[in-house]
Amino acid sequence: MNTTTKQTDTKQAETAAAQAPDGAWEGNPVAVISGASQGLGLALARGLAERGWSLVIDARTAGRLAAVRTELAELTTVVALAGDVTDDAHRADLAEAASELGGASLLVNNASSLGGSPMPTLAAFPLEALAGTFAVNVVAPLALTQLLLPQLRQHGGEVVNISSDAAVEPYEGWGGYGASKAALDHASAILGLEEPQVRVWAVDPGDLRTQMHQDAFPGEDISDLPLPETVVPAFLRLIDERRPSGRYQASDLLPRGGAVEVADAASAADVTAAADAVAVADVADVEVA
Repeated sequence: MNTTTKQTDTKQAETAAAQAPDGAWEGNPVAVISGASQGLGLALARGLAERGWSLVIDARTAGRLAAVRTELAELTTVVALAGDVTDDAHRADLAEAASELGGASLLVNNASSLGGSPMPTLAAFPLEALAGTFAVNVVAPLALTQLLLPQLRQHGGEVVNISSDAAVEPYEGWGGYGASKAALDHASAILGLEEPQVRVWAVDPGDLRTQMHQDAFPGEDISDLPLPETVVPAFLRLIDERRPSGRYQASDLLPRGGAVEVADAASAADVTAAADAVAVADVADVEVA
């Protein structure tokens, strides 16, 4: 292993990875998820862990990744590798870790880069930063997919490339990020044709309340956006139904009204947590007084 930080917790698998006739996965299949220490990547890792998937997860921030590993290891086998997905050696470590667990059945290329905050216009976009955006959002996902394809083919697996509406709609200031996601979409479509044994999905999760979205709108209030957990059922449905390769929107995979209901529940949970925090603070004030 070349990655400097490796944290592993293992829970003995009950059965070998297997796929049910109806397309749903059984046993302890292996998923590799990049950018899994927060936001959508973390939400997907939690959703898969709850179903018994073994996980290989990565993030650049070792401390945050360690906390996630500790949490999820209560549910399943977790290998957490801190590193940069653009690094060749780190990607090799991720592929090796998946192989040691029995081989990947699912790859989620979630790690992404905006290219700057606030995001620069194309006329003012530093070329080095633009190249870095494409390295994270296009080259790294393809490179990791190349490494994992032998495992994915063996298991009849799936690749999920996280896309964006900025890949298909022109938004001022989103040129670098949007162009990179458009390239990822196109690469996903071609890979889906070239790899009939593997399903390749580009998925637009929609606008979510994540740190990345906050970075895209620095100083603005994004508390009205749904939490990443609200779209996890859409991804799980895609995996369960093993739909054909293609581009999907998470909102189309959720039950009618489901996203709103989950979002409302999440908001209610936030309000409850805030109320509890205020109550604790009030108690603390009384005690200090």
